[in-house]
Amino acid sequence: MTLPLAIDLSSVTSQTFVVGVVVVAGIYALVALGLQLNVGYTGISNFGAAAFMAIGAYTMGILVVKVGISFWLAFPLAVLAAILFGLLIGLPSLRLRADYFAIATLAMAEVVRLFAQNARSLTGGNQGLFCDLSGSHGCFTDAWNKVAGSINDLLANLGWSGASSGSGLASWNGPNNLFPLLIVVWISVVLVALGLIYITRSPWGRVLRAVREDEDAARALGKNALSYKLQSLAIAGAIGAIAGMFYAIELTTIHPLDFQPLFTFFAFGVLILGGLTSYWGVPLAAILLMVIIEGTRYVDLGLSEPRVAALRFALVGLILILLMALRPQGMFGKREEMVLGE
Repeated sequence: MTLPLAIDLSSVTSQTFVVGVVVVAGIYALVALGLQLNVGYTGISNFGAAAFMAIGAYTMGILVVKVGISFWLAFPLAVLAAILFGLLIGLPSLRLRADYFAIATLAMAEVVRLFAQNARSLTGGNQGLFCDLSGSHGCFTDAWNKVAGSINDLLANLGWSGASSGSGLASWNGPNNLFPLLIVVWISVVLVALGLIYITRSPWGRVLRAVREDEDAARALGKNALSYKLQSLAIAGAIGAIAGMFYAIELTTIHPLDFQPLFTFFAFGVLILGGLTSYWGVPLAAILLMVIIEGTRYVDLGLSEPRVAALRFALVGLILILLMALRPQGMFGKREEMVLGE
């Protein structure tokens, strides 16, 4: 007799799985933190998060691989490019309200992705942006590899060394290749969360709340609502660019298919699951969502692979529907914070 449901625990407890899931969860958490500032505090529905990620990743990759600029200079330039792009898009579109702005940002994200897909000489097109095989400029991951090596050396000095082998928890003999990235990504998540908490508790943050709850009233009090919304969008763009560069380092390549609207929708799923205006709920929700999405790969239901993939996303949708029905404010959100421009 065989059970209809089986779970390969050795796979979901292996270091490769755990580290990979937590790294991606950290990247989603960064994107969702930027959306938290936009949606939870400013009341603007930004569906262009994938565009900011793509701008950051491609700018960094092109500057390093095509131009030959140092990674450490390309990193802040990529963040600046995402900020300028957010301001350029926000100036005409932030005058739109509610759903219209969401549609505009979604369209903007698709324009960025399709441009990257068709600008073959610049971005590599559908083949993606890889290392400079001629060796003149190298890879955009070269500088990161040196940092990762230093982190691994530090971990070895602390007593954690050796190559991982086997399966399950027994394979955790030494740090995974992605473990240094995990550390840096989650340090970034904590620092960004702390920074956002600080600025949203300031007078500037209170103006954002005023714009969210009643933009006309904020204008009547002499506040430039457009300026504050532009600032919120620019900060979210900078955070999205950093997440995009981490994503490129994790994948070791930059491909337009990696920045489809689905990424933004998952980030919104993290935001809804964690709760509006709850910065610390976002990282926990990102881990939970990624464990559900990736962990269900190893559930044997006796179905074909396409059906299992569809079932995994249906499960995520069901969880979000139940959450919205039973706790619409999310796991850590507050119901009184759900008034968005009403």
